[in-house]
Amino acid sequence: MKVDLQWALSDAHIPTDQPNSQRQLSVSLSASGEGSQAPLNLCFVLDRSGSMMDTPLKTVKQAAHRIIDRLTARDRISIIAFDHKAEVLVKNQPATDLEDIKRRIDGLRAGGGTSIDDGLKAGIGELASGKEDRVSQLLLLTDGENEHGDNARALKLADVATGYNLTVNTLGFGDHWNQDVLEQIADAGGGSLNYIEHAEEAIAIFGRLFKRIQSVGLTNAYLNLELADGTRLADLKPVAQVSPETIELTAVQEGNQAMVRIGDLMKERPRVILLNLYVPQLAASTATIARLQVTCDNPALGLTGQVTETFEIQVEAQDAYVPKIDASVQQNILALAKYRQTQIAEDRLKSGDRQGAVTMLQSAANTAIQMGDKNAATVLQENATQLQAGGELSERDRKKTRIASKTQLQ
Repeated sequence: MKVDLQWALSDAHIPTDQPNSQRQLSVSLSASGEGSQAPLNLCFVLDRSGSMMDTPLKTVKQAAHRIIDRLTARDRISIIAFDHKAEVLVKNQPATDLEDIKRRIDGLRAGGGTSIDDGLKAGIGELASGKEDRVSQLLLLTDGENEHGDNARALKLADVATGYNLTVNTLGFGDHWNQDVLEQIADAGGGSLNYIEHAEEAIAIFGRLFKRIQSVGLTNAYLNLELADGTRLADLKPVAQVSPETIELTAVQEGNQAMVRIGDLMKERPRVILLNLYVPQLAASTATIARLQVTCDNPALGLTGQVTETFEIQVEAQDAYVPKIDASVQQNILALAKYRQTQIAEDRLKSGDRQGAVTMLQSAANTAIQMGDKNAATVLQENATQLQAGGELSERDRKKTRIASKTQLQ
């Protein structure tokens, strides 16, 4: 298993008469090649608070059963249930006695409040104990606010998880969970935010997430960037992931070096990273403006700190400048614009600027149309129209908007 890295610039040419040229660098990263599937180490952290009573908890149990039935004896599993406090239902163990594990899940009963961070802490502890040479993923499901917990603590715990090379995915069930909190936990945890709008969708969404987890070939990936003299990253929000979902990332910079944590690399579903660069004035020539390298772990082989070859990022400086635009990078720029426009719309709505929110939602809808993302455009435009007509956005509207902003809707 190796890293497949592809790069492209928004415009591979720059004019020689400009003191600075701004370019977006798109980097696509995936796992490729032959190799055995690494065993899995899964932890379900399941909300059993009172609001999960009856159909919600029943369907979550069914969805968890489907995943457990697909595990092998090479895999490990743990189960945490939480209300206002957490309980370890299944300690981290080999996925051998699946019927006993499913019986323990079936014994869940709903009641009490919600403490997400207690559940998350217990889950990270169990997951970390079985992470050696495995793809370790936590699935946190809740249908409510963190009323008995601390959201800041939950976010710090997601950061702790990535420090242990664990991935945290979140699943919001119904309409009353906090999309800001679950998005921040998933983003910090290197995982995905999922919305189970209707109970009957739980099995399909759990299944889709499990398929994604199964496709992970390499873990703990870092993108290492060495900038040539004069080339620099933008000061504000210089790097973001734009696929499979949009996430603002952090670059740790020291001198002309920058490092970005990417996390898991999947097969056939690349992570696409967009970096905003400023290139200095150059004489007419082909010049290297940056070098890229990736470090990662290969859990199937028990290898850590694997290093790829170095990739040179080059531009052509021209006296008679003729742009060389890359269409795929333009699509990535639009995906990031859609996300940021939607975020601005939400912020303006919170501050009471209804017309400002309408304008930005319409802009995001137009951006989605440019991308060919018609379903997202429909969601965003319908919300803009509703606000313009004096209506209010329901909790469901807000959650559909958040998902539409982060992903390309199917």
